[in-house]
Amino acid sequence: MTTKAQTDELMTIGQVAQAAGVTTPTLRYYEEEGILSPTTRSRAGYRLYDAQAVEQLQFIRSAQAVGFTLDDIRTLLSLDIGNAKSCQAEVQGLLTQRLGEVNEKMKDLKRVQAALGRALDQCRRSNGECAVIKKIRPAGKRRR
Repeated sequence: MTTKAQTDELMTIGQVAQAAGVTTPTLRYYEEEGILSPTTRSRAGYRLYDAQAVEQLQFIRSAQAVGFTLDDIRTLLSLDIGNAKSCQAEVQGLLTQRLGEVNEKMKDLKRVQAALGRALDQCRRSNGECAVIKKIRPAGKRRR
């Protein structure tokens, strides 16, 4: 249990969520996923966090913004930064994997972009019937 002096230094889930710019359900979800835990609980069972939780949330959000998954973030949070070589190798591996995934997504998006460009050109050249819809719609569903 926590003492009155300790709880004065701690923040409720709502206070931490507001300080980090996330919602309280997000904090609960991160707890379920094992990437953020309350420092303690009050006598009434409320989650209480210290200032480090806000920093950890900012790290989590930053890591997500650059493409890391929650599994990646769990790994990153578990790394021993005192062992620089091991830590660096693990981070490089994760970065390489995510970069490869981004490159694949970009290839897919370029294919979609090209297809949309062709469809737009076809649509602009079309006189009368919409050639794009005609091409997409199944044969049995064509309107007359």
